[in-house]
Amino acid sequence: MSIFGGESHKSMKTSKQIIGAGGEQEAANYLSGLGCEILGRNIRTLHGEIDLVAQLGEITCFDEVRTLSPSRFAHPEQTITHGKQSQLLAAVEDYAQNHEIDHWKIDAVAVEGKPGNQPTIPHFENIVGRNE
Repeated sequence: MSIFGGESHKSMKTSKQIIGAGGEQEAANYLSGLGCEILGRNIRTLHGEIDLVAQLGEITCFDEVRTLSPSRFAHPEQTITHGKQSQLLAAVEDYAQNHEIDHWKIDAVAVEGKPGNQPTIPHFENIVGRNE
């Protein structure tokens, strides 16, 4: 037992991880409200992590979730760099191929707000094109 209330130091989450997990839950709730079925969370591939995998009809949606407190300098969706988009595309292509998924898209869900308040959740569809 550690001095941190029973959890080992390695298993303690940082405030960034706690905020990120809360944002992912808000995003999952939002997508569920649109009629999506959440199939997976924090899926690891050889090319990186996919935050949420959801199904809407015939389309599998791979969602990058970004969570930030309100800022006049940047919105959460502005933090998805070209490098991150390339990594997402590689991760999704790997996952889709391994799971025989033909119809898919990559979206971003931005969760912006202060703890205890209702967040603003813009949804950006097809943020990364794919070469077919």
